[in-house]
Amino acid sequence: MNITDTIVAKSDQLNADDLIGREMTIKITKVAIAPGDQPVAISFEGDQGKPFKACKSMRRVLVHIWGADASQYVGRSMTLYRDPEVKFGSLTVGGIRISHMSHMTSKVTMALTATKGAKRAYEVKPLKVEQTAPKQEAPAITLKLLDPEGRELTAKNIATWVGWSELAIGKIESATAMAKWRADMAPHFLAAEHVDVRAVEHVQGKAQDRLDELADQQEPAA
Repeated sequence: MNITDTIVAKSDQLNADDLIGREMTIKITKVAIAPGDQPVAISFEGDQGKPFKACKSMRRVLVHIWGADASQYVGRSMTLYRDPEVKFGSLTVGGIRISHMSHMTSKVTMALTATKGAKRAYEVKPLKVEQTAPKQEAPAITLKLLDPEGRELTAKNIATWVGWSELAIGKIESATAMAKWRADMAPHFLAAEHVDVRAVEHVQGKAQDRLDELADQQEPAA
């Protein structure tokens, strides 16, 4: 039974104490800049309205690794953790630090201010983000009828599609035109099969019957 969520601080931003006993990998959705002591607010997926307001040291890390254009940060990810040694004045209060970042190929070490007049090495490692394949949605099925008026129907109107197809077949006057119509209709037959296979078979049968009829009419008399 994990009680971590019960100790989350009530605030308008992500706090270091929110990361007690855990680290957090976030995916950035927005970066906003406003006047004040904490001018950069980094929103992320699932932040519940509590953005990460990076301190000056972490802003320097972001600029050093990702560049100064914060609009490019959207869609990128990083891992945050609580460093218990961070001081505020003379008090050791803890602070949020970045351990890993996406869109970097190798470890980066840079010098950050630790205390007034003193710097120390700070290391950030590449974050391996799993690339999930985009969800494949079923393509929308639209059936364009080859009737004289060029009207289009949705797949829900399969009965009307059948009727208009029969009308089109009846108006074709040569075997060559019939063969072309069937070729043109091939993608629509495929789409219609997702709705009603028997309806497609019926239309294809009518087309074959008409083709046979036209072929017989074109045969030279004995």
